[in-house]
Amino acid sequence: MPSKQPELDEASLRILDLLQTDSEISNAELAERVGLSASPCWRRVSEMRERGIIRRSVSLVDPLKLGLAVNVFVHVTLKQQDKLSLKTFTDAIAGRPEVMECYLMTGEADFLLRVVVEDLLRYQELMLECLTQIPGVSNIRSSFALDQVKYTTALPTGHLRR
Repeated sequence: MPSKQPELDEASLRILDLLQTDSEISNAELAERVGLSASPCWRRVSEMRERGIIRRSVSLVDPLKLGLAVNVFVHVTLKQQDKLSLKTFTDAIAGRPEVMECYLMTGEADFLLRVVVEDLLRYQELMLECLTQIPGVSNIRSSFALDQVKYTTALPTGHLRR
């Protein structure tokens, strides 16, 4: 069921767009760029945090600078797709720091993971010590990313302007 779209005016949408680009922007600069005074701008940001529209602010770190050169998309198929099997799988990978994203999917695979590791040896360890040990896993297919063509964490807001 689709969630109700939040009612946000143009100034709030501009605030979101700017914060998604640079969450460290000062309130004074944010207010100036949006065309508000500092207090109303701060109130809008606070309100969007309270409403859960802005969940949190994080720093984006360059994986290559940390030696994390291998980006793998892993398609995992389970023997059966019952509640227990799904929970067993999600519980097993929830605490794995190298699993950056995990999606329950439709189609051939039941889950799609994005994994970031130092090298192929570390990926092999993840496969052998974790993924193949999870009860109910029947198939694992890996696709290695050669280049990151586009990456963004900024969600689009244009649909809210219509």
